[in-house]
Amino acid sequence: MKQNRMTFSHAFAEVSASSAGGAPFLIAYGATFLISGILSFVLPEETAALIVLFQGGVALPFAFWLERRMGWGRMAADNPLRALSVQLAVSQALALPALIVAFNLNPRSIPVILAGLGGVHFLPYAWLHRTKLYTALAVAISFGAFGLQLLLGPTAFHINLFYVGAVYWLAAPFVYRHAAQFAKGEGQTAAVSFPEP
Repeated sequence: MKQNRMTFSHAFAEVSASSAGGAPFLIAYGATFLISGILSFVLPEETAALIVLFQGGVALPFAFWLERRMGWGRMAADNPLRALSVQLAVSQALALPALIVAFNLNPRSIPVILAGLGGVHFLPYAWLHRTKLYTALAVAISFGAFGLQLLLGPTAFHINLFYVGAVYWLAAPFVYRHAAQFAKGEGQTAAVSFPEP
C-alpha cells in the first residue's frame, strides 16, 4: 500500500488555497443572482423563476474559470480531502428535482428555497475551510431570505434575489482573504498522515 505523506493540516490548507476559499463561486453566483433579480422585474414571473432555477448553468463554468485565476495552485491528486471537496461542491445538484416540484407549485418560492439550500450547502465549508465565515454566511442566507419572505410576501421574489447576490458578494473578499493565509504557508502544521487506498 502506497503511503500518502500529506499531513491533514496541509490537505486542508491546499483545499482552501487551490479554491481561493470558495470566493470565485460566491462572486459568480452572486453575479447571476443579481442579474436574475434585475430580469425578474421585466420578465414574466414563470420565465424569471426558470432563469433563477437554472442560473447555475452560467455561474458554475464562470466560477471554475475564476477559480483557475484566483486560486493558488491546484489541489494534488493525492489530497485525502479531494473526493469530499468534490462531493460537497456538487451536492446541491441533487435538490434539482425538489426545486422543479416547487416551481410547479409556486414559481415565486424558488429564491427563498435556493437561499435555504445555499445555507445547507455552505455550512460544511466552515469545517472544510476552517473558518466561521461560512457558518455566518449559511445562517445569513437561509434565515435572512426566510425573514424577507415572511415580511414581504410576494415582493420577496425580487428582493431575495438581490439579497442573496449581495450577501455572496459581501462574503467573497472575506473568504478570499482567509484562504490567502494558506497560500502563504500559514496554518500548515504537522499532523497525521493518511494512507492511500
